[in-house]
Amino acid sequence: MSINIGDQVPDFTAKNQKGEEVKLSDFRGKKNVTLVFYPFAFTGICTGELCAMRDDISKFKNENTELLGISCDSPFTLGVFAEKENYQFDLLSDFWPHGAIAKQFGVFDEARGCAIRGTFIIDKSGILRWKVVNAIGDARNQGEYVAALAAL
Repeated sequence: MSINIGDQVPDFTAKNQKGEEVKLSDFRGKKNVTLVFYPFAFTGICTGELCAMRDDISKFKNENTELLGISCDSPFTLGVFAEKENYQFDLLSDFWPHGAIAKQFGVFDEARGCAIRGTFIIDKSGILRWKVVNAIGDARNQGEYVAALAAL
C-alpha cells in the first residue's frame, strides 16, 4: 500500500519512547505533522538525520508542527536511544504488529524487517501534502522538507 499526495492519511496509534500511546489523529485540527520513518535506532545515518532535526528543532516542532520519528524498534530501545541523543520529540515504535504502520505508508522493507527512509508531511486536516522516500542507505535532504513545511 502507498499513500499519495492529497490522500487522507490513515490514523494509527503507537507507543513512544516513554511507553505512552500517541495517536496521529490527536494532532488533527491542531498541528501539521512531519512523520519520519527510519530503519533502526543507533545506526549512523539514522542517528545523524535525527540529530540534525534535534539541533534545528524549531523548524520541525513548534506551535504549528509536530515531529514524529518512527521505526520498528521496541519502545525500550527507543527510550535508550532518545535519552542518549537527547531527543525532545516522540520516537514511535512500529514493533508490533511488526511494521504495520510502515506498511500502511508503503515504506516497509520485508526482506530486512524495517522501514526505509520515508518522510511524510501531513497538514492539520490529515491530508498528505508532501513526501519523499529514500533507500535505506540514502540520507534525506532536510532542506526539502523544511521548505515543504514552510509552504503549509
